Amino acid sequence: MKNTRSLCLLALTTLVVPTVAQQSEAPLSRVSASARLELDNSIDELSRLRDQIAGEKLPLANQLSSLEERVAEARREHERIMRSVDESSLETTNAKIQIKQRQDELSYVGNLLDEYARTFETKIHVSELQYCGSQLDAARQATENTSLSTMERFERQLALVDVSVTRIFDAMGGMRFAGVGVDPQGAVVKGQFALLGPVALFVASAGELAGVVIPQTGSMNPLIRPLDGALQAGIASLVNTGEGSMPLDPSRGGALKALVQRTNIIHIFEKGGPIMWPLLVASVLALGTVIERLIFLMNEKRKRDPRALEGFFAYVKRGDIEGAVKHGAMSNFYVVRALSYALGHRESSLGNALEYARGLEMKRFSRGIPILDTVITLAPLLGLLGTVTGMMGSFSIIGGDLSSPGAITGGIAEALIATAFGLGIAITALLPFNFLNARMDEAQHEIESASAQLELMVQGQTTVPPNSPAPPSGSVRRELVGM
Repeated sequence: MKNTRSLCLLALTTLVVPTVAQQSEAPLSRVSASARLELDNSIDELSRLRDQIAGEKLPLANQLSSLEERVAEARREHERIMRSVDESSLETTNAKIQIKQRQDELSYVGNLLDEYARTFETKIHVSELQYCGSQLDAARQATENTSLSTMERFERQLALVDVSVTRIFDAMGGMRFAGVGVDPQGAVVKGQFALLGPVALFVASAGELAGVVIPQTGSMNPLIRPLDGALQAGIASLVNTGEGSMPLDPSRGGALKALVQRTNIIHIFEKGGPIMWPLLVASVLALGTVIERLIFLMNEKRKRDPRALEGFFAYVKRGDIEGAVKHGAMSNFYVVRALSYALGHRESSLGNALEYARGLEMKRFSRGIPILDTVITLAPLLGLLGTVTGMMGSFSIIGGDLSSPGAITGGIAEALIATAFGLGIAITALLPFNFLNARMDEAQHEIESASAQLELMVQGQTTVPPNSPAPPSGSVRRELVGM
């Protein structure tokens, strides 16, 4: 403000001075001195203001730098916080995914345990419900009780799993436990159970009742059916001591019969009836033919020599027919051998000789294939014949004595076994039959291709050029014969 005032006064002075000089005759020196004095004062005031501004500028610059550093620090803190927020968001998303996976796993395990609890009762004996029935009921009701937490529901289901695992180890070699049963008069009797595989035995505590345990519909207490004489004494000894032999066969001879009539290929063959012997002969013929043909194909593959075929054509191309025949006679490759044979017997017709040589080689490749064809056709017919004879035997028994149902089922089994064997032999022989036919077709195609090439080469050598002089009569014929 002071500086502004001084500048205004200076300007007024400069404007007033000419006017005063015109109106009065005051000395110029006094006006000049006054103006210089005002100018000096203004300059001093301006210097003081500059010094004041400079003095105030440095703190403001320092304050500005400090504020800028604080802003930069705040920005860095903001970036750190944003990174932390992003990382927290990612961790939250991963945590939600893991929680969902764990929830799915818990649901899957819970469904498995629920299914296990529903089917556990069908896998145990009814007498075992007396020591594991409470855990079974708690596990089955856990999924229906909505007031239970997840942990409480799993604890009840796992309690049943613990009981079932303990039961597995206890049931090895037999298991004994206390319980109650119902005697034939309907009275509930306390005693001891012994579980031996699928059979449960019971002995009353007083010792007056011992027998086999039979389930009762709609009751957890099984029925005790006592046995007579030594059987009851044997059951009592076995249940009380835990050692001994079971005095009865709960399968009623079924286990022994299954052991004696254990299924094997010889037993099945015998049950198939007399038609199985022709089927056996057919299968042996088919197997022997397949083995012989496979060995033959391996030998022919080993003897295959493309270089010998190239050498044979090289002899023919040079016109050395005798050399080609000798070269082919020394080769074991069937293509070269057929061409050499045809070339050596070309007097009448090379085409006929090639056809004859190809037939000789194809005869070797087709050997045994008619046997396989016959077996493929004959085996199902023999099986059908066995089916008819077996069903005839069964119907003859049905029309006569019905006191032996085993004979009826034996005839049906004979029919089915014969049919199965006949179809099996035919299906098994069909695969190598098609394979051998394919190999024979390949060999025939290869011989035909080489034969066509040989005919073209021989015809090219016997063709007379159009500009050459005509040969004497009969010379071409003599030349062909000489070849």
